[in-house]
Amino acid sequence: MAEEKNLNQEEIDKETVPAEQQEPDTNEEPVEDFIPEEFSEDADAVAAVAAPVTEEYDENQIQVLEGLDAVRKRPGMYIGTTSARGLHHLVYEIVDNSIDEALAGFCDTITVTINPDESVTVEDNGRGIPTGMHEKGIPTPEVVFMILHAGGKFGGGGYKIAGGLHGVGASVVNALSEWVELDDTHEGVRATERFERGHVARPYKLVDPEPGREHGLRVTFKPDPTIFETTKFEYDILLNRLREQAFLNAGVHIVLRDNRGEEPRETDLRFEGGIRSFVTYLNNQRHDNSIHPNVIYMRGLKGTSIAEIAMQYTDSYTETILTFANNMNTIEGGTHETGFKAGITKVINDYARKADILKASDKNLSGEDVREGLIAIVSVKLEDAQFESQTKAKLGNSEIRTLVESVVATKLSEYLEENPNDAKAILDKALAASRAREAARKARELTRRKGLLEGSSLPGKLADCQERNAALTELYLVEGDSAGGSAKNGRDSRFQAILPLRGKVLNVEKTRVDRVYSNPSLIPIMQALGCGVGEEFDAAKLRYGKIIIMSDADVDGAHIQILLLTFFFRHMRKLIEDGHVYIAMPPLYKIYRRSGKRQEHYAFSDAERDQIILEMGGTGIEAERYKGLGEMDAEQLWDTTMDPNTRTLKKVTIQDAITADETFSLLMGDKVEPRRVFIEENAKFAENLDI
Repeated sequence: MAEEKNLNQEEIDKETVPAEQQEPDTNEEPVEDFIPEEFSEDADAVAAVAAPVTEEYDENQIQVLEGLDAVRKRPGMYIGTTSARGLHHLVYEIVDNSIDEALAGFCDTITVTINPDESVTVEDNGRGIPTGMHEKGIPTPEVVFMILHAGGKFGGGGYKIAGGLHGVGASVVNALSEWVELDDTHEGVRATERFERGHVARPYKLVDPEPGREHGLRVTFKPDPTIFETTKFEYDILLNRLREQAFLNAGVHIVLRDNRGEEPRETDLRFEGGIRSFVTYLNNQRHDNSIHPNVIYMRGLKGTSIAEIAMQYTDSYTETILTFANNMNTIEGGTHETGFKAGITKVINDYARKADILKASDKNLSGEDVREGLIAIVSVKLEDAQFESQTKAKLGNSEIRTLVESVVATKLSEYLEENPNDAKAILDKALAASRAREAARKARELTRRKGLLEGSSLPGKLADCQERNAALTELYLVEGDSAGGSAKNGRDSRFQAILPLRGKVLNVEKTRVDRVYSNPSLIPIMQALGCGVGEEFDAAKLRYGKIIIMSDADVDGAHIQILLLTFFFRHMRKLIEDGHVYIAMPPLYKIYRRSGKRQEHYAFSDAERDQIILEMGGTGIEAERYKGLGEMDAEQLWDTTMDPNTRTLKKVTIQDAITADETFSLLMGDKVEPRRVFIEENAKFAENLDI
């Protein structure tokens, strides 16, 4: 970026004039044609449109992928991603089949074991897969593990209620594994088989039964390293998912074992209280104080469908509603969530008016008001569940909304009538939330009148970019004016915008919403993003495709990161869910030789520093520790942290919404002791902590 370092006065004037008022420079490449190399998908798409077709397009170009080849060719269509999240999804697919056996009443124990070679064994005491020959002329287990859309959940009577509805789970795991070994016992008949990358490696064979084992399935698989970015399983990620399943299936015993390392690790999970225990667990993990002593539990039936709801209010300002359909975590909600929200809003408003707490002239409490501080689990079980994708993120059955809303209307009304003290605490909480929300509305209107949050208003310190296609732009949120100055001089102004932060931003975890909207440290960020906040958030108005937090590599920098992430998670969560938020990784060290030709290298960890020093000969080498971004000049900052071709960015994702919510509450909430314990237990991992 040397050409941007020595600007003449004409260029300086041009830099300070808004892009839309500048005269076009006929010697420059048009901005609209510029696509950063890092945006490879966009670049490929544009290139595909622009490139001339040089090959013939006829019947020979139409390919048919047979069997499981389609899964290996496009794994993302079936498991979402080949990252660590997709890796763990393989375990979930096999475990979900065992859970379906539990739902059918034939399984009460499931064991998941991580083996030393990073393979995983899932074993249950369910019915096993029928061992006879299928009408297709091959053994039935082979049909289940080798043919897509084959299973016992398509209405054949094997399962009334099941999460695995598409018949692809076992076959997808088979396709994406280096090998799979199957040990199946059905009605006393035992069979084994081995697959490698979706093909039979050791044929189906009947063997002697195991003593005392008349039924059950044992599946061991090793993910294919040529498919996945990593094949190392994380114990805690699996534990969180299995704990969730144990809560949702009261009384089912789930065991997670880790046989890697010198000392095996094991966790037993069984919760007789079901989702009531789930709410209590979440409350304890968040370290919130409940405002009424008992978890409210509701259950209702309609035909073969079942709806269960457990809920409790806390003194927190945030809501946590987790929804499940046939034990699948429907992270995007659906009809059951809609029914729950509609039901609880109506019941509490009706009670408030009946008790004369809300007068005839008062407005109804909003849904946000009645859900502030609420922890709730909504679990439905139904035949023919209609999910919107294989990952089962959203439920679509319209009749379930009616069932859930009816259960809440009846059972919650009864509870409030029978527990007036709890009802008063809940109403007081909702009324306080309503007053705060009204104050927030006034704060927004005030800032609008001042022009602070209007779409055309941008913060004064923002150095905007020229590109107007949001998919191609980046906004750096930079710690401090010094680093902000270097970033402005070092950036590529065609697509990179810089916003220096005004000190440490507000900790929104401890703050009511009205203070958030009027906070001077947050207003410039909201202005720059342009997409609104909270209930007014509109992703379509987002001005930048990447939002990059760039702070010093020290404790204060980490604090700024967590403050910003807390703000995004609580008030602009879709930014994270849609993959717009990143963390820049500035180097820790500049390494150079004391004399002779000066060659500079950069290290991002102590281990990398030591390796570079060794490669440079070891003697006469200096390793200078950066104390902050401000110590780097513009060119160094570009080379190490901002150049799309050389930089390292960490994308912030929410792999587990429950864990993310717990972590933010723990790190940023009011309770000091749990935070102290967390820091003491995790300090040794600080260098590798992936927020």
